[in-house]
Amino acid sequence: MNKITIKNDSGLLVLALRLVVGWTYFSAFWRRTILADKLDPEAAGYIGEKFNHFLPHALGIKPIIQYLVENPDILWINMVIFTIIEGIVGLGILLGIFTRLMSIGVFGLAMGILLGSGWIGTTCLDEWQIGVLGIAAGFVLFLTGSGTYSVDHYFFKKRFSFITKKWFALLGSGPLPIREQVFSRFVLMGSLCVLGITLMTNQIFHGGLWGTLHNKSVKPKLEITQGKLNNQTLSFDVFRTEGVDVYGAWIIGIELLDDQQKPVFQLSQTDLSLLMNYQISNYYIAKVKPGAHSLIVPLGAKATLNLSDSILANLPNGKYTIKMTDISGAYWEHDLKKQ
Repeated sequence: MNKITIKNDSGLLVLALRLVVGWTYFSAFWRRTILADKLDPEAAGYIGEKFNHFLPHALGIKPIIQYLVENPDILWINMVIFTIIEGIVGLGILLGIFTRLMSIGVFGLAMGILLGSGWIGTTCLDEWQIGVLGIAAGFVLFLTGSGTYSVDHYFFKKRFSFITKKWFALLGSGPLPIREQVFSRFVLMGSLCVLGITLMTNQIFHGGLWGTLHNKSVKPKLEITQGKLNNQTLSFDVFRTEGVDVYGAWIIGIELLDDQQKPVFQLSQTDLSLLMNYQISNYYIAKVKPGAHSLIVPLGAKATLNLSDSILANLPNGKYTIKMTDISGAYWEHDLKKQ
């Protein structure tokens, strides 16, 4: 009976994974620089505004995101650097050049996506899935390196002197310099760590393990704070913290109610569409702004509204309620006191 010999090159076996992951990251660079200019702060679809959408429920890196969206020039520099890194990492994975180094890049980029936007996704927990699968793929590609169809393999084939160096084994491809009896434990511990990150973020962002399952991307939510009545001006902060990231909340009414819940001041959707820029003071890149038929509040946008009317100057002291109503019928309230 003939003996059958099967040679499995682990780097070759993950070729499809390597190509798809590589294109996933390189395509981000391709879209933003070649297909469209998404690095122009004045253009629609500017990546910095999308980055702003991550802010309300980012995990661990929220202070960094807030600092960047409060400083547009620094944000732009970081978005350019981030895009270049995605392009280099994606192309490196596609070509299989210094594969393990590039896989660390995949792991890091995926972790950033997960922590920043893992809570976003209207139907299939989109960003969370992209993040955790990217982390898992980065770990697997680090373990395997690249196989036959890669630049790393070309280095081996041509017997370049550096292929025998330990640093190339750690950053390129080939057998990892880890003792065989330790290797299986390394794989197990790494895999359990990736699973732990997956389960932890699934629970934090979506309640996927226990408690009430939730999705913060389905319905818009506004937080109203800092309400003040000063002479004839009503001012307050509004912050959009939940809802679909690809369009805003459309506010069609703002009312000020007295303690009997009767309106003493109100703006219709037409009034809101005619608000002037000086009446809206935005904090971040994503801007609260008047639209054609309403006031638009994008996800992650925060602004101070200053609404003036002579009616407000004559209101008696007491308790009042600010009420903002979305076109869907949802509304949000905030209590304040005039003294």
